[in-house]
Amino acid sequence: MIPVADPQFGAEEVDAVSEVLRDGRVADGPEVRQFESEFADYCDASHGVATANGTAALHAMLEGVGIGPGDTVVTTPFSFVASANAIRLAGATPAFADIDPRSFTLEPHDTRRVVRETDAEAILAVHLYGLPAAMDALAEIAAAEDARLLVDAAQAHGARYRGDPVGSRADATAFSFYPTKNMTTGEGGMVVTDEEGIADRIASYVNHGRTDGGGYSHERVGHNYRLTSLAAAIGRVQLQHLPDWVETRRDTAAALTRSVETVPGIEPPVEPAGRRHAYHQYTVRCTGQSRDHVRDHLADHGVGAAVYYPTPIHKLGAYDGFDADAPVAERVAEDVLSLPVHPGLSDEDIDRITAAPDALDSATEVSA
Repeated sequence: MIPVADPQFGAEEVDAVSEVLRDGRVADGPEVRQFESEFADYCDASHGVATANGTAALHAMLEGVGIGPGDTVVTTPFSFVASANAIRLAGATPAFADIDPRSFTLEPHDTRRVVRETDAEAILAVHLYGLPAAMDALAEIAAAEDARLLVDAAQAHGARYRGDPVGSRADATAFSFYPTKNMTTGEGGMVVTDEEGIADRIASYVNHGRTDGGGYSHERVGHNYRLTSLAAAIGRVQLQHLPDWVETRRDTAAALTRSVETVPGIEPPVEPAGRRHAYHQYTVRCTGQSRDHVRDHLADHGVGAAVYYPTPIHKLGAYDGFDADAPVAERVAEDVLSLPVHPGLSDEDIDRITAAPDALDSATEVSA
C-alpha cells in the first residue's frame, strides 16, 4: 500500500545527530540557535524561536503576543484540534469563523463578522494542507479591528503568498516539524516573527520564563518547551532539502490534478492567484461520489488515502458548548480525502496513484 506520508531520512541526518552526540551539548545548545537563525532566514523573518513541538509553538506564540484569560481569538473550525487547543491553553477563548469551500481556509467576510461580534484580540489563520490563507484580506481585517494576525503554518513549510515566504506576513507564525510535515525534526516546532519583543517573550516562555538566558532569573511563569539539539541537527539537514521536496510535491500534485479533474464527482484542490501551495496534503472533495467508495477503490489499487479532518473542531467532545455557525466547514468535513503526494513516491507509485482515479469513472457511486 502506498502510504499517505513517508518521512525522508538519510545518512546526512544520522551524521548530524552523531556530531551532536559527540559534542555532548544535546539539550538546547548552539545547534538550536543555528537552526532558529537558518529557519527564520528561510521564512524571510527577523527572529525564530524553536520549540518542542508544533502545539508548543502555537501556545508559546499566543503567550508571546500577550493573549490570555478574557481574550478571544478567531480561528477556523476546520483544522487539527491543536489550533484551537493552543488558544485554550493560553487561557483565551476560541471563536470559529467559517471557511471558503475551495481553499479550505478562513473565509474573510465571515472572519470579519466573528471578530466584530466577539471583539476579538487576535485572528489565528491556518494555512491548511499547505495552502496560504487569504492574508491580504485577513491583514486588512486585523488592522481595522485592532487585532493581532497570527498564523498556524504547521502544514505550510515552503508555501508562498504573493511571492513572499509563509512566515513573513503576520505578527507571528508557528510551524510544526512532526514526522508527516514537509520537513521534520522528529518532533519540534518554531515560531518566526519580525518583532523582537515577541521573540524575546516566546524565548523566555519556552525556557521556564527565564529572562537572563541560562541563569535563574524568572520574571514570568513559563514552560519547558525547548527543542533538543538532536532535533535541531535533523532540522538543519531537512531544511536544506525542503525547497527541492516542495517542488517535487508540486510536480506530483500537478500530475494528480490532471488525473482527477476529469473524474465526475471529484474536485481537485485549488491554487488561487498569488498563493503558492506547498502540498503537505493533496486533498480532493468527493462531492458527487461516496467518500468511502472512493477510499475503498483507491485501497483496491494499492493507494492509501486519509481524511483530514472528519469532524470540525466545534463538533468534538472537548468543545461541547462552543457554538459555531460554520455550515461550509461541516459540509467539507464530510467529503474531503487526501491522496499521497510526499517526495518519497517513486515514478511507479505516481503512475499507480494517477491511474487509480481513471477506473473510478466507470465505477461511479453517487453519494446520497
